[in-house]
Amino acid sequence: MPADRDLTRPVSRRSLLRATGLSALAVWAGLGAGLGGARAAKAGAIRPGVIVGDRRRVLRVAHLTDLHIQPERRAAEGVAACLDHLATPAVKPDLILTGGDLIMDAFAADETRTRLQWELLTKAFKDHAPCPVAHTLGNHDIWGWNKKKSKTSGSERQWGKAWALEQLAMTRPYHSFDKAGWHFICLDSVRPRDEDGYQAFLDDEQLAWLKADLAATPKATPVLVVSHISIFAASPILDGDPGKPAEARYGVLHRDAPALHRMFREHGNVRLALSGHMHRLDRTEIDGVTYICDGAVSGSWWKGRKDNCDEGFGLFDLFDDGTFDYRYQTYGWRAEG
Repeated sequence: MPADRDLTRPVSRRSLLRATGLSALAVWAGLGAGLGGARAAKAGAIRPGVIVGDRRRVLRVAHLTDLHIQPERRAAEGVAACLDHLATPAVKPDLILTGGDLIMDAFAADETRTRLQWELLTKAFKDHAPCPVAHTLGNHDIWGWNKKKSKTSGSERQWGKAWALEQLAMTRPYHSFDKAGWHFICLDSVRPRDEDGYQAFLDDEQLAWLKADLAATPKATPVLVVSHISIFAASPILDGDPGKPAEARYGVLHRDAPALHRMFREHGNVRLALSGHMHRLDRTEIDGVTYICDGAVSGSWWKGRKDNCDEGFGLFDLFDDGTFDYRYQTYGWRAEG
């Protein structure tokens, strides 16, 4: 279903981050031999706009979250199959947004296992990604926060988010960029909790950056936000013990959701906030913002569908008036028995 269509036509602007030095999209489109490779370079230009009623489609975006690539259960083959499916004429996005948990797990994995997973991920995107990619980090992409299981001390050069940032050619774990009249923001959801856990909120530095980024974005420019962990979602209610205090859900839902939503509402043109983490489909609409938690590329961690959600990804057509069309797209994967 398209979103409300009472917006003025967005205006183009130069990216805020041309001044601050980071545009993940530009990095990924220009890597050549990096993730996305030569196929990304060929697909860099936006196809001519498709007219739907009185709207013109300016961009098609695929949201791939929770890939959980690993050497087991044909996961690398599955990620390649998903990326190849994107290249088919009926799908063919102009941009891939990943939603985090790209690898099965680095959080509690040792160095050898973590390196193998990143090698598989790098090869899959280099050989199969059909268009530019902008990444978001998930909790499983962070190396060693469970020190006991990962056999780390915390002093390793690549410990924490450093390894993922190096692999993904990112200078920091959050960023924004402009494309086709839309503004895109990729957030870093994950903060440490206790000795070996995590929770979801933005620290003070990232929160200040987000406020400045939204303030610099013209009110007429539609905004799409990506986070790994949901800012708003209903599906976390289905997990865990509902009798436990709210703090017990801070690993599956942003603890700063009210403040973030107020910020989105005050800007007035944050149209979409995408997330993953739950491996379920979930859609919430409030105050003109549509929150969508997409199902996982890996389904139930490559063991089949998760509850009633097949392996797949979100596909979004973005229009020049700030509206969008959305569908959840499967790619025909059959998991091992």
